[in-house]
Amino acid sequence: MARPPRRSLQPPVKSGPRFDQFIQSPKVRVIDHEGENLGVMYTREAIEQAADLGLNLVEVSPNADPPVCKFLDVGKYRYEAQKKANAARKTQKTQDIKEIKMRPNIDDHDYDVKMRSMNKFIENGDKVKVTLRFRGREMAHQQLGMDLLKRVQEDVAEVAKVEAFPRLEGRQMLMVLSPK
Repeated sequence: MARPPRRSLQPPVKSGPRFDQFIQSPKVRVIDHEGENLGVMYTREAIEQAADLGLNLVEVSPNADPPVCKFLDVGKYRYEAQKKANAARKTQKTQDIKEIKMRPNIDDHDYDVKMRSMNKFIENGDKVKVTLRFRGREMAHQQLGMDLLKRVQEDVAEVAKVEAFPRLEGRQMLMVLSPK
């Protein structure tokens, strides 16, 4: 049985800076491996000079006119750029949304416990979604729920601001607080 002809596989699209023959501009401003400005020259000349040093011509600032290129080792340059990106990703803080559930007729001690955990979440830089659930006849007394959420808002006023004001969704009243 005959095999179907193989398709020519395209190389994956290169991410990162253009280098050597991938630089599209006819003239570039060149900076050598020691950081000295060699001035504007033809791209082919610059590639040859970089090859003589055993390096690549790497496009550092493609939006400049003419583009700025440096004599660098491409693999090393990409590796260091990837390390920088990973370090930046490690230090960035993602903001989670923590949820605190309450009932309209919550007791004082239970309220204090909820407020302590809410303050802890806000200090950690997380948003807090306060959910107030109404059951049965509590729906007739929605003002009690609104008063409770206003009390929460006043108690966390110095550490948090209201991002989404209290609103009723079905049998729940929701409010979102975020750190100041």
